[in-house]
Amino acid sequence: MLLNKRKKSRENNEKPIKRKSKNGQVMVVTYLFVLLFIGLIGYLLYFMVVDSKDVINNSYNQRQNLLAKRVVRGKIISGDGKVLAETRTNSDGSETRNYPFGSMFAHVVGHSTEGKTGIELMENFNLLTASGNPINNLQLRLEGKKTIGDNAVTTLQTDLQKVAYDALGDYRGAVVVSEPSTGKILAMVSKPDYDPNPGTLDMKWNSLVQDTDKTSCLLNRATQGLYPPGSTFKIFTALEYVREHKNYNKFRYDCKGTESQDGFMVNCYQNHVHGLLNLKTAFAKSCNSCFAYLGTQLNIDKYRKNNEQMFFNRELPTSFVYKKSSFVLSKKSNKEEVMHTAMGQGKTQITPLHLNMVTAAIANKGVMMKSYAVDHLETSDGSVVRKYEPKAAGNIMSEDESKILTSFMKEVISSGTATSLSGFSYSVAGKTGSAEYDASGNSHAWFTGFAPADNPRVAVTVVVEGMGTGSEYAVPIAKRILQSYLGN
Repeated sequence: MLLNKRKKSRENNEKPIKRKSKNGQVMVVTYLFVLLFIGLIGYLLYFMVVDSKDVINNSYNQRQNLLAKRVVRGKIISGDGKVLAETRTNSDGSETRNYPFGSMFAHVVGHSTEGKTGIELMENFNLLTASGNPINNLQLRLEGKKTIGDNAVTTLQTDLQKVAYDALGDYRGAVVVSEPSTGKILAMVSKPDYDPNPGTLDMKWNSLVQDTDKTSCLLNRATQGLYPPGSTFKIFTALEYVREHKNYNKFRYDCKGTESQDGFMVNCYQNHVHGLLNLKTAFAKSCNSCFAYLGTQLNIDKYRKNNEQMFFNRELPTSFVYKKSSFVLSKKSNKEEVMHTAMGQGKTQITPLHLNMVTAAIANKGVMMKSYAVDHLETSDGSVVRKYEPKAAGNIMSEDESKILTSFMKEVISSGTATSLSGFSYSVAGKTGSAEYDASGNSHAWFTGFAPADNPRVAVTVVVEGMGTGSEYAVPIAKRILQSYLGN
C-alpha cells in the first residue's frame, strides 16, 4: 500500500513536468511562426519601398508595356533646363521620341525606341509614372486620354557637354566630367556615336547592331569601355608604395632609361633617361623604369587588396550600366607581369568612369561618392516628386593619402608631362598616360585630373583611342573643358 502511494505520488509529480515540456515546445513553434511572419511582412515592405521599382524597371517586365499604353513618357531635361528627350504626339495619335541634341547626348541619355539605354533605361519606370494632380489624371483616363509621365531632371550641363563633345572631335574615345564633392555627372561623351532620333535610328538599327562598320558606336565607352590605364595607374602604385613605406620621402632612384630584373626589361618612353628621382618627380616625369622597380618592392597581396578597396574587381557605386575594371596581379605572377602592371600595362583594365570616380575621390579627401546623373524627378507641371541626394560610397584612402597624391598630381602640371595646364589662375592636379594595347606599340592617350587643386570643383577624365601620348592628345581636350567650366 505504501508502494502504491509512492507510485501515485511519483506519477502526479511527472505529469506537470511533461505538460510543461509540451507547452514549451508549442511556444517555440509559435514564436518561430511569428518571427517568420514578421520577416515576410518586413521583406514585402522592403520590396515595395526599395526593390519594386527596380523589378518593374527591368526590361523584361511586361508591366512597362502596360504603363506605356496609359502614360505619355516624361521628358529628360538637362541641369540648365534644356530638353534632352521628349515624346511628341502626332496628328494620327502615334508617338515618337525626339532627341533635340541628336548624337551629342546619345550614350548618356540613351534611346527608348529600339530597346532602352542610358537614362532612358535607368529612369524608365519613373518616366512612365504620372505623379501629377490625381483629379486631372482621373479626368484624362475617363476621357480615354493618356496621363503625362514625370520628367527626369539631370545633372548634365549642355554647354559643358558640347565643349567635351566638340573637343573629342572625330577621335574615338570617351570623356567623363564630374563634381567631386557630390558624384554628379556634368558631362559624358562617347565616340563613335549615333543619332538616337526615330527614323534615323530605325533605318540604321540593323547595321548598328551588326556593327558592319566595326565602330561599336552603340557602346558607351565612358562606362563600358575597358582600357589598359597606362601611366594613370601610377596613381594606384604610388599610393601603395606610400602605404607600405612610411619613409617614402627618402626614396631615390637613378633612371638610366631602363629597368631589368630576372631577365625582364622595362624601358622608359623613347628610352628617355630621367636621372636621379624621388617618388614625386618620378611620378611627375612618369618614369616607367622607376615604377617597374617600385612594383618589385610591394607586397603583392596588399597591392591587390588595396586596389580592390578602390573598386577593381567589384561593383561600382553607380546606376549606370558598366563593365567591371579588373586587376589580376597575384603573388603567383612573375617579375615581368609585376613590373608591367605597376607602370600601368600588364593585364589591368579600367573604365573611364571608374578612373574618374577615383580621381574625384582624391579631390574629395579620399571619399568616393556614388556617381549619378539624375538630380530630381518632377511632374509635368514642375512640382518636385523626388530629389536624389549625394551618397558617399566610402573612404578609399585617408585624407592624408589624398593630400600626398594631390601634391604628386600638381607636380605633373608644374614640372611634368602636363605643363600646358599650368597657365591658369587656379592650380590643376592630374596624371597623363599612354597605354599600349598591341605588339606594335600603338597606345591610347589618357588624362585624368581635377581643379582647382586646392578647392576642387570638377574632375575630368579623357581617353583617346589609338592616338599616342596623353600629353599630346588627351590634355588639350581636358584643357578646353577646364577653361569652359572654370575660366582661363
